[in-house]
Amino acid sequence: MDLDVLFVGTAGSAPTARRALPATLVRRGGDRLLFDCGEGTQRQLLRSVGLLDLEEIFLTHYHADHFLGLPGMLKTFSLRGREIPLTVFGPPGLKALFGALRAVIGRVAYPLDLVELEPNETLDRDGYHVAAFAVNHGVRAYGYALFEDDRPGRFDAERALALGVSPGPDFGRLQRGEAVGEVRPEQVLGEGRRGRKVVLTGDTAPHDTTRVAAHRADVLVHEATFLADEAARAEETGHSTARAAAGLAADAEVGMLALNHVSPRYFGPELRDEARRVFERTVVPRDFDRIEIPFPERGAPVHHRGDEGRS
Repeated sequence: MDLDVLFVGTAGSAPTARRALPATLVRRGGDRLLFDCGEGTQRQLLRSVGLLDLEEIFLTHYHADHFLGLPGMLKTFSLRGREIPLTVFGPPGLKALFGALRAVIGRVAYPLDLVELEPNETLDRDGYHVAAFAVNHGVRAYGYALFEDDRPGRFDAERALALGVSPGPDFGRLQRGEAVGEVRPEQVLGEGRRGRKVVLTGDTAPHDTTRVAAHRADVLVHEATFLADEAARAEETGHSTARAAAGLAADAEVGMLALNHVSPRYFGPELRDEARRVFERTVVPRDFDRIEIPFPERGAPVHHRGDEGRS
């Protein structure tokens, strides 16, 4: 089951020539989940993976740079004759936001559901879950953790045969955790294997809820709007410095830290270098970069540049 994170827009508050406003696409198997939808997101998708018929969009909060791409995208879906439902999730206030946007969006030709989540509310999906957690941004704001179910240990076919189990359906029953006669699953299954976890903070100052949610995450996508010399301003505005985000990543024992929400005052490498002095496994993705997340036993997350393979 493939799992990756595509950085659709990595800018903070204002776009630049190289960075669009916040939007991140998480892809797991055939599922596509969009987190935030800044102005220009549909064009960013068209330039990368195409304008997908997304079924779920998650908003972290209601500052304009995180949602102004929605009205145009929703209208484009209608113009394309979309019929499948779309659900938008967010903190309380989502329905009021769409009430204010009604004159802009107008009617859409497909079912549109608005779901206001409570802190720590978890959505169950096929083999994974998405949990909302409160962050510290001065307004009601959430981060999101996508985490998979743990997987059974490796199946020892030779051991099963030695215990008298015939190949076929009985092998499958053991792998699903069911006993076959006197043979118990733990006799032929190795130690359980943990699922993968991706955590996205949205805009926030460093916060204990993020540290808990991100514990041993394979990838933590954390904002870094400022360098450490602007720590006072970061605290005042409910944002993070690269150094503080790196300290949180180290405390949470994550596999890789990806810094986003890059202010126009920075290019990216200076944020990366500051963070790496605290947490070495830090990257600052550009738009269209992606991070591939293999199962833990197959290796560490890999950062791919968006221009890989281009002439």
